Amino acid sequence: MRRWNYQNEQWTKLPPHIKHLPLFTQHYDLTSQLVRFLWSIVLKNWFYTFYIRLDVKGGSFSDLYEKHKKLIIISNHASHLDATSIAASIPRTHWLDLYIAAAKDYFFSNWLFTFFSQHCLGAIPIDRKEKKGEAVQLILSLLTQLDRMWLIIFPEGTRTKDGKIQEFKRGVSIFAEKAKTPILFLYIEGNSKLWPKGAFFAKPGKLTVHIGPVQEPTSIDEIYKNYLEWVKTIDPSVLPEDMTEENVEAEIPFSLQDLENDDDKPQNS
Repeated sequence: MRRWNYQNEQWTKLPPHIKHLPLFTQHYDLTSQLVRFLWSIVLKNWFYTFYIRLDVKGGSFSDLYEKHKKLIIISNHASHLDATSIAASIPRTHWLDLYIAAAKDYFFSNWLFTFFSQHCLGAIPIDRKEKKGEAVQLILSLLTQLDRMWLIIFPEGTRTKDGKIQEFKRGVSIFAEKAKTPILFLYIEGNSKLWPKGAFFAKPGKLTVHIGPVQEPTSIDEIYKNYLEWVKTIDPSVLPEDMTEENVEAEIPFSLQDLENDDDKPQNS
């Protein structure tokens, strides 16, 4: 693997919001390592232990880590708790290989959010308004160049207001197929109740992360259909209103006009 030269012209010309990403080699400065370690203690040993009781069901992330060097992790998205709850459910020893595709206009909107997103989340900025193709190429570069990478993507693109699972954006299938990376299904139970969209902060309570099957790269139609079929076994109430047992198993139509060109359009976060 070609090593990244932090003093070369390519490095110095990188935008500040992506300089934390190890594009060709796993390199983290001491500041990032220290901040992420301290953040893991706050997140895992306090917030998701005493304030919110986090439970993991359906499998073992450690077993998955042994079997899959690279995974695209997808989940329902109904709360600001979603990304951190997934991170908290994964052993901290795997965190250096964990990234999240995050909306640049939110997670990199000011210096505090930017510092948190870079050093605590390992966030990859997704520009939802301009230069979307850059995010696609950046993620594909990471998925193909790094030895290990677990990438969290919320394929709905934005938080749902009512807890119902929305249609998936096509980006997740683009990344999976082009980088030949399998997809891990997760479902977060209780997120919309503890911190619904519009609420100032989360309420204390119980949150459960369900580990599902690993899906081989395929079309977004098939990913969405299979994901709904799996979630139906856990909590049928979050299926879209027009989804019955019959038509969930049928072919589901989509409107994909927002992603006519696979190379220019990313998945939103």
